[in-house]
Amino acid sequence: MGLSLEGKTCLVTGGSRGIGRAIAIKLAELGADVAITYARSAEAANEVKAEIEAKGRKAKAIQADAVDFGEAEKVINEIVTDWDKIDVLVNNAGIAKDNLILRMSEEQWDDVITTNLKSIFNYSKASARPMMKNRGGSIINISSVVGISGNAGQSNYSASKAGIIGFTKSYAKELASRNIRANVIAPGYITTDMTGSLDEKVLEGIKEATPLGRAGNPDEIANAVAFLASDMSSYITGETIRVDGGMAM
Repeated sequence: MGLSLEGKTCLVTGGSRGIGRAIAIKLAELGADVAITYARSAEAANEVKAEIEAKGRKAKAIQADAVDFGEAEKVINEIVTDWDKIDVLVNNAGIAKDNLILRMSEEQWDDVITTNLKSIFNYSKASARPMMKNRGGSIINISSVVGISGNAGQSNYSASKAGIIGFTKSYAKELASRNIRANVIAPGYITTDMTGSLDEKVLEGIKEATPLGRAGNPDEIANAVAFLASDMSSYITGETIRVDGGMAM
């Protein structure tokens, strides 16, 4: 048994850039047909779609509001209608609006909690019946090490990412008897467009707090996702795998 995704159909939410983009391309490299959702940038999403197709795989780029359950159902239905099934769901869509609690607005709190948690619920629920019909599936939810350790200035983000871990364990217990697995990847500091604007002193502090002494890259998250998407992880469910260079050790 090797790390192959031949014959599998996958959905990556928030797949037009950063970690989501790397995940989508990695799954295609391993033989999967891959759909992505995106919120705004059709150009970036279509670039990912073209890269997937260039690898000889089927691809979709679907614009959808992650917090709208009806849109999540439409996305899943389109995939199942056109590709017959969905084998792998990667819940990657999320936002951050950092601030100290004393300065955080109610809107900042609500936006992050709603986007980061409800999107997980929406797509996990919408994909459950197709996966049950297919007698199996793998759901991979992208959390963060701050959901484990917390972080000053990120109470909303940390709470949402901790919630993802609790949700995943519950979901894994509910659907294990149907051969549907659910696991979490908890990245540490990963270099992306979103993190590229951080102050150099902040970056140095992060590196010093990371035993491996460096930031991670999106491909390192994608590799872990690919493992959980594959049959090589067929006896793993309800787990949280930290990909953080030892930051939360």
